[in-house]
Amino acid sequence: MSDEALYREAKRTALILAAAQAVVGASAPIAISMGGLAGSYLLGTDKSLATAPVTGFNVGVALAALPAAMLMRVVGRRYGLIAGTGANALGGAVAAFALFQADFWLFAFGLLLVGTGTAFTQQYRFAAVDNAPADFKPRAIAWVLGGGIFAAVIGPQTAIHMRELFAPVMFAGAFVGIIGFAAIGALILSLLRLPKDAPSAALDDHQPARPLTEIMAQPRFLVALLCGVSSFALMSFVMTGAPLAMVGCGFSPDEATLGISWHVMAMFAPSFFTGHLIARFGKERIVATGLALLIGCGLVALSGIELWQFWLALILLGVGWNFGFIGATAMVADCYHLSEKNKVQGVHDLLLFSTVAFASLMSGRVYNAFGWDMLNWVIFPVAGACLATLAFLALRRARRARVV
Repeated sequence: MSDEALYREAKRTALILAAAQAVVGASAPIAISMGGLAGSYLLGTDKSLATAPVTGFNVGVALAALPAAMLMRVVGRRYGLIAGTGANALGGAVAAFALFQADFWLFAFGLLLVGTGTAFTQQYRFAAVDNAPADFKPRAIAWVLGGGIFAAVIGPQTAIHMRELFAPVMFAGAFVGIIGFAAIGALILSLLRLPKDAPSAALDDHQPARPLTEIMAQPRFLVALLCGVSSFALMSFVMTGAPLAMVGCGFSPDEATLGISWHVMAMFAPSFFTGHLIARFGKERIVATGLALLIGCGLVALSGIELWQFWLALILLGVGWNFGFIGATAMVADCYHLSEKNKVQGVHDLLLFSTVAFASLMSGRVYNAFGWDMLNWVIFPVAGACLATLAFLALRRARRARVV
């Protein structure tokens, strides 16, 4: 296949996956913005487990990370990703049914199933780089995540307009919407041309697969994993508690949901130029910029509890996540061969979303025990440690360059 044809096919794949991200990805902001509020609605006077359904969502992503990668290795990306939309639809149905039954733990299980489907959605960014030329990979990741801009509008607006659809049963309509998103997403994904063994030069990798321990022992991989996991976990930790904090400060559920909408748009809007920034300034500098923005989020959040401060903090949180996570994902992609991609991607997402699940669970507990400020104080030591590892990597590279 010619270079021009490779680029054309890679762009087509990235655009289809971006469209699927826009629709199927709308399930995540619904689960995140409504999960804690619906959990609080279903609980009695003790609200300390209010974010447990959101934790269920993240646990689902973590538990399905390796099975999703293994399934796609067997049946191929196209059929595997379509199967993921079925898990989303089932999760939406179970969550809605649980709200009608006023069953808190069944609701949490429903969100776990939605998370299982989201584990497949997380594979979109990897699917976009599988058949992409090396210099297009950062842009392919950014294009796919750019579809999240539309998910940031579609998901929260669905939550706002459908949460009272089945009143007096609150929130159920929002989760029924997930079923429709899954059906549309399956149709979009059916347009992919990603056979199990794509005969393209970009996929022609004859290098033998190394042991997983050898791949993960690379300093660059370890730093990328730490920065990616920390960026995502901090984002989840603060974001999960934000709706509860806003409602606790007297703002309406709709204002809290709009705050999450601004946040999710900020997560994905920079994706249209993040790839170009990575190409110009390098992956490590963009990751460092993302971590600095996360610190900025903490400073704004600690400055007061007006609505604009919540929203601005959430916007900085989203942009910081975008730079930190996309940059770290691109760094990880540099550390493995195509023959190793399935096991590395699966283990990467297992570690990632296990940590994110723990962060979302602790968000509710920390908020109830110590308040909104403590959620934001946690940002500083974690982001600082990541910046230190990036500095170590830069010094190590400079030292090796001098030796050469």
